Amino acid sequence: MNVGLILPLFSGDPQRVASFARRAEALGYDGVFAFDHFFPPGAPNDRPSLEAFTSLSAVAAATERVTVGTLVTRASIRPAGLLAKMAAGVDDISGGRMVLGIGTGDPIDKPEHQAYGLTYLEKAERREHLIQTIRAVKALFAGSPWPGGGRIPPVSGPLLPRPVTPGGPPVWVGGFADEVVRIAAREADAWNGWGMSIPEFARKANLLQQAAEGRDVAATWAGIVLVGEDEDDASRLLDARDRKGLLETNVWSGSVRSLAGWLDGLEGAGASWVVLVAAGPGDRIELIAEHALRSGRPRG
Repeated sequence: MNVGLILPLFSGDPQRVASFARRAEALGYDGVFAFDHFFPPGAPNDRPSLEAFTSLSAVAAATERVTVGTLVTRASIRPAGLLAKMAAGVDDISGGRMVLGIGTGDPIDKPEHQAYGLTYLEKAERREHLIQTIRAVKALFAGSPWPGGGRIPPVSGPLLPRPVTPGGPPVWVGGFADEVVRIAAREADAWNGWGMSIPEFARKANLLQQAAEGRDVAATWAGIVLVGEDEDDASRLLDARDRKGLLETNVWSGSVRSLAGWLDGLEGAGASWVVLVAAGPGDRIELIAEHALRSGRPRG
């Protein structure tokens, strides 16, 4: 199982992001991923956030081994042809290390659309748009035109230079709903579930495999972890997060020793990747690498 980290794009600091990526690579993590928001969800629009694809280009140039990817980009904020071109560009810069994670977005993202003059789609429209975006992007990656559909107009391309990865970067679909899991099973290379418990993730991973009907589609997990040196430290960190009003219901919290067991549980539930938002003090990624990224854990 591969373990990755979310880059600190909400810092607004390009040097911090590049340094974080180099640290992650040196510590043995397998990938670094970017949220794709113009400002943090739920925050005022004057809060900073670095743009995902330009940041990933810089990270790709600053690293040699780690996978780089979006987790996730909203399909509706860029035309499909532009999205394919940008993802192919990062794949080229990274030497074939790009993952394109795509999702529909949620109501909490609506203020971003309003602030930047972007069309906002309702749930049913977003899902139809997502399906056609994946199909259009994959066609362009493969060197074919997209003939057009009800949501995505024709895109002739060609996409040149072609992505380094044959057929283009893997496409992951992020989402919680069963129908989005089924979309991933039919259309994508992997599905990503955010912040789920192990039993819920296992149920969704089983649904993914059933709906894939023999297609090779991977299950991946992502979410916030608040890791303490021991359980007392984890409790103190959790209390501090609560006082700041940041105590989301889907945050995993515990000692670094219990994190190692929890990662094993996710692997047993079918996860091929786990991507962590390492909350708390700045040394948490070192703590996790030292005590939870065991050399004996299967990789890849």
